[in-house]
Amino acid sequence: MSTRSRALAHVPLALLAATALLTGCTKSESDGTPGPAGSAGEQVVATGAPTGAGCTLSQYGASKLDLKDAVVGFSQSEKEANPFRIAETASIRDEAAKVGVKKLLVTNAQSQLSKQISDIQDMLAQGAQFLIVAPLNSDGLEPALQAAAAKKVPVLTIDRKINASSCKDYLAFLGSDFVSQGKRAADAMIKATGGKGKVAILLGSSGNNVTTDRTNGFVDQVKAAGPGLEIVAQQTGEFARDKGQAVMEQLISSNPEITAVYAENDEMALGAVTALRSAGKNPGKDVKIVSIDGTRNAVQGIVEGTINAVVESNPRFGPLAFKTAQDFYAGTAISENVIISDREYDPANAKESLGSAY
Repeated sequence: MSTRSRALAHVPLALLAATALLTGCTKSESDGTPGPAGSAGEQVVATGAPTGAGCTLSQYGASKLDLKDAVVGFSQSEKEANPFRIAETASIRDEAAKVGVKKLLVTNAQSQLSKQISDIQDMLAQGAQFLIVAPLNSDGLEPALQAAAAKKVPVLTIDRKINASSCKDYLAFLGSDFVSQGKRAADAMIKATGGKGKVAILLGSSGNNVTTDRTNGFVDQVKAAGPGLEIVAQQTGEFARDKGQAVMEQLISSNPEITAVYAENDEMALGAVTALRSAGKNPGKDVKIVSIDGTRNAVQGIVEGTINAVVESNPRFGPLAFKTAQDFYAGTAISENVIISDREYDPANAKESLGSAY
C-alpha cells in the first residue's frame, strides 16, 4: 500500500468556477446502466481546498497546443465492468467530442500495471500530445512518465495520485480528498450505530493512495469521535463486488460479533449485503453499512434500507480535465492538486437523489 498522499495545499481563480459532470469506482453492476455524463451531478472544484504550487506551460517545458489540432490520449486503469470506470471513460469521450479534440486515443490497462505502461508508451508512439491518466497504482508508472517527459508531453492524472513530482513527472492531479471521504464515512458510521459496535473494514486494492487515505481518514476519525466503535477486522476486497462478498463471508464466520461494515467502495458494500443476507443477517439493521462512491445501486440500497449511508466519489472528470488542459495551454498556472467536492447520500435524501447517482 502506498504512503499517505502528500498534504494538499489554493485553487487558482480560473478553476474555482470550473465544473464538470459526474460519472463512477468498482466492479460489475448486475443491473442499471450509468446515466449519460451530462445527465446530473456536476463535479465542482472545492473552494478553499489546499492545492500546492502552480505549474505553467513554460515551467513544464511543453509547447503551446490547440486541442482542436491535437492528439489526446486517455489511459484507463481498470476494466470497464463497473459504474465508476464506465462513467469516467464516457465523460472523457463526451467532453473530447464537445471540445472538438482532433483525435482521442483511449486505452484500458485491465488492472495490469505493465499494460498501463505499454498503453501510454503506445499512445506516445501514435503521436499523443497530451495525456490524461487514471493511474492503476500510485507507484510504478515511471517508465511511462519518463517516455512522456522525453517528448515534453504533459500528463494530467485523475482519480488516483501518483508518488512523483508535479510540474516535472506530471502536470497535476484532479480528484477527491480521500482522507476527508474516510472521515465523513466514519461520521456517518457513528451516526448509524450510535457510536457503538464492532466494525469490519473492507479495504480497497493495495498500492494506491485512495485505499490508504480512505482507511486512515476513517480510522483516525473513529478514534477521535467514536471511541465506542471497535475496528475488529480489516481485509481487502480489491474494490470488487465478488471479492467483497467472499471477504465478508469469511469475516462474519470468524467474527460473528461484527455489527458494522465500512466498505471503501460501493461494489464491496453490495457484495457485503449479499453475504450478510446469506448468513441470515439483516444488512442495514443487524449490521450497519457505510460505503464510498455514489453508484445508483448503492443509493438504491439506502432507499431499501440495506445500506445506511454513502459518501460520493465523483467520477465525471471529462469537463474539468479538458478545462484544465485549455487553461494550461492558455498560460494559466495549474495547481498541483485540483480537489473536487463530493456529496453524501443518507436516508433523508437518497430517494430524491437517486437520479443523480451514476
